[in-house]
Amino acid sequence: MSERLVVIGGDAAGMAAASQARRLRSPGELEIVAFERGHFSSYSACGIPYWVGGDVGSRDDLIARSPEEHRARDIDLRTRTEVTEIDVEGQRVRSRDLETGTEEWTGFDKLVIATGATPLRPPVPGIDAPGVHGVQNLGDGQALLDTLSGTEGRRAVVVGAGYIGVEMAEALLKRGHEVTVLNRSEQPMATLDPDMGRLVHEAMDGLGIRTVNSAAVTKVLTGADGRVRAVATDDEEYPADVVVLGTGVAPETSLARAAGLPLGAYGGLLTDLAMRVRGHENIWAGGDCVEVLDLVSGRERHVALGTHANKQGQVIGSNAGGGYATFPGVVGTAVSKVCDLEIARTGLREKEALEVGLRFVTVTVGSTSRAGYYPGAAPMTVKMLAERRTGRLLGTQIVGREGAAKRVDVAAVALTAGMTVERMTALDLGYAPPFSPVWDPVLIAARKATVAVREAG
Repeated sequence: MSERLVVIGGDAAGMAAASQARRLRSPGELEIVAFERGHFSSYSACGIPYWVGGDVGSRDDLIARSPEEHRARDIDLRTRTEVTEIDVEGQRVRSRDLETGTEEWTGFDKLVIATGATPLRPPVPGIDAPGVHGVQNLGDGQALLDTLSGTEGRRAVVVGAGYIGVEMAEALLKRGHEVTVLNRSEQPMATLDPDMGRLVHEAMDGLGIRTVNSAAVTKVLTGADGRVRAVATDDEEYPADVVVLGTGVAPETSLARAAGLPLGAYGGLLTDLAMRVRGHENIWAGGDCVEVLDLVSGRERHVALGTHANKQGQVIGSNAGGGYATFPGVVGTAVSKVCDLEIARTGLREKEALEVGLRFVTVTVGSTSRAGYYPGAAPMTVKMLAERRTGRLLGTQIVGREGAAKRVDVAAVALTAGMTVERMTALDLGYAPPFSPVWDPVLIAARKATVAVREAG
């Protein structure tokens, strides 16, 4: 008899799981039914700022595999259909067709929960006014583009200065808007330490993006037509013809919570190394709705990135399809950019290291992307944290111009391998003047960190 695999969520983790399970099991062995409440499947939400900014030509360029393509592979993908309830004991889910309102129950032998994340919206008056946009999915991106093309004013306010905030600030700047970023933290990019965030702030100011720190939004003001006209903080009002929210996301686990499935401190589903929901043999979860093990701190954390979602989906599909695979955890690597400024981090910030009780040293070095004498050499700053007693690398942050961000991958590999900063100094990295100084900037930081560890005793 064939089994039925039900997948809730039609983007990265969900459809990667469905596709991998289909590779391992034929339709006669495994029926696969997937539910997606939107119109699209398997798309890159990370690419939305670049679509809005004009770097990506069209929405379809962001779609890796359409619903029709999934159906052609014998995956019953039901778009515009929302799962409203999970009956764990009865092994079934209730769904509602958003076009017709029809509801039905679908049984499962195996279940994958890939419900993603939900954007955080400041709970302030006017936040739902026309002209205020999130950028969570392709529909959001299209709605923002429609507003931008239909509004004569060129004043844009971005609320939040994390990855999405700075990327959307760049997109709006490229479209000719006057951009103000309101950031409730001490410096932009709160995933960096404040001293590194300050470099981002200075660069954004130099690009013509006004960034206001320690500015919590208190109200969105509207005009006589009901549309947004300004954003208010405790200190000032900032005129706006369009507002974009980049205030972060939280795991979308309302279905899981109602079903009594285990959640962690950040509200994400808890799984084992096989991405199986803890305590449930036939239920898996992956993507932005789960918490994962931080290999550096040893604690669970919520990291919403497409790279993890796709890997976790592959693991889930292998296990649900009868094979075996694991997802060991993350080290917290992320990169971004605003115009020609590149931003990268991996591992722990100072605050995170302190929270888990680690004693550490920090070093910060300046270097260049190429040999200093070679044309096009661009400056970069590298900050490194190392454990005081052992010299184990704990984290790296990089802010610089062309050629800076992807250098963080060297540190990410070192973190995954549990390397000390002293051992890092012997890494055999590629060198030629067009690509790097004789001592790569990451290795310069590792050398300085090695000295700091020795001096700290």
